[in-house]
Amino acid sequence: MPQTSVVFSSILGPSGSGQAQPGMGERGSSAGGAGDLIFQDGRLVSGSLEALMEHLVPTVDYYPDRTFIFTFLLTSRVFMPPHDLLARVGQICLEQRQQLEAGPEKAKLKSFSAKIVQLLKEWTEAFPYDFQDEKALGELKAIAHRVTQCDEENGTVKKAIAQMIQSLLLSLAARSQLQELREKLRLPAVDKGPVLKAKPPAAQKDILGVCCDPLVLAQQLTHIELERVSSIHPEDLMQIISHTDSLDNHHRCRGDVAKTYSLEAYDSWFNCLSMLVATEVCRVVKKKHRTRMLEFFIDVARECFNIGNFNSMMAIISGMNLSPVARLKKTWSKVKTAKFDVLEHHMDPSSNFCNYRTALQGATQRSQTANSSREKIVIPVFNLFVKDIYFLHKIHTNHLPNGHINFKKFWEISRQIHEFMTWTQVECPFEKDKKIQSYLLTAPIYSEEALFIASFESEGPENHMEKDSWKALRTTLLHRA
Repeated sequence: MPQTSVVFSSILGPSGSGQAQPGMGERGSSAGGAGDLIFQDGRLVSGSLEALMEHLVPTVDYYPDRTFIFTFLLTSRVFMPPHDLLARVGQICLEQRQQLEAGPEKAKLKSFSAKIVQLLKEWTEAFPYDFQDEKALGELKAIAHRVTQCDEENGTVKKAIAQMIQSLLLSLAARSQLQELREKLRLPAVDKGPVLKAKPPAAQKDILGVCCDPLVLAQQLTHIELERVSSIHPEDLMQIISHTDSLDNHHRCRGDVAKTYSLEAYDSWFNCLSMLVATEVCRVVKKKHRTRMLEFFIDVARECFNIGNFNSMMAIISGMNLSPVARLKKTWSKVKTAKFDVLEHHMDPSSNFCNYRTALQGATQRSQTANSSREKIVIPVFNLFVKDIYFLHKIHTNHLPNGHINFKKFWEISRQIHEFMTWTQVECPFEKDKKIQSYLLTAPIYSEEALFIASFESEGPENHMEKDSWKALRTTLLHRA
């Protein structure tokens, strides 16, 4: 949404340190449950769930560190659904309000209410989807009603709440419309590819007939990547954890509220691009033209690397390494593979993709000091990013031996997700070419079976295993005929 970049930059600064900010105040140990928080060098590292929830709620003299707000709101869904957290926040607010009304600090009630509204504003802007279900929206309105009771004079708190709820509803409506549109357009990659009985005519249009400049195609791929990755939200990425964690079968986070396909849709784009590359190569009739096609995609992958678009680069390399393409030895013998060898070196899986991670770190450093949007582009290999989050979750426990939540783990998960979200908010500096993008997104993609048929028709089987495969495919075609 339009305010997302502002929200993230304000909640999580460049360091995302989680340390107290000047003038924010501190919640004293006299507050209930605060004694269950453990700090190391001024950094919160663990605490009971109750203490962490109390640490989230402002007091008259305290407002939580914004980095903590983001991290706890993001990661608490591992332990409870957002509407339950909101209900507990409402209870804590009510208890504090009652104490203020009964004590000598009643005059500070309005200041306290303003801080509560600010907390809710940050929550609704950073995670609007948390309020999609009626329970959460009801809890939000209940808290809003309580804090407005002290605002009879000029109505400033009421106005702030009205604006917050209006912005929230607009944001939810926009996301809902976008998701409905994506659902209509969502088709599995395999459905796009026909199963061929023969090679297509040589005159059929291919990618080179649409765009013969590797740099331009790499730029258009980057356009598509940034457009698609922008639909992923922080809470979507937390599903990597919540969907692999039984949570003692107590609940399922956010998946119960509304299904989201943003993660799998983006992963599907990677697979579609890989299959498109393989299709473009395998369907070419003449060996000379297949060689040119392979060299073209090698150059496109290299331009993607230079831009910082590692996801498209990996998808292209994966497409060229699919068996129907890799087995075309006569074609590959004519390809100048020095550039391809360099690309494969960057994506070498050994030592946990050490070479790729070094290149990603370099792109990240360039992005942090960039003066132009082009230098800010960093699009990581998405499935590797997902695996990193998954293993970070699996390697480190949620709870420490004393029963505290291992908040040090969730700081790191939050840091990595925030970094990813920063990359997704870069505005694409390249001019959009609708013709090229239309081809990339709608060109026919062959199924795996069709790719093997086209591959064997280009270069016949060379060993017993390939001969058996080719024989089985032809039998299948005859039965269909």
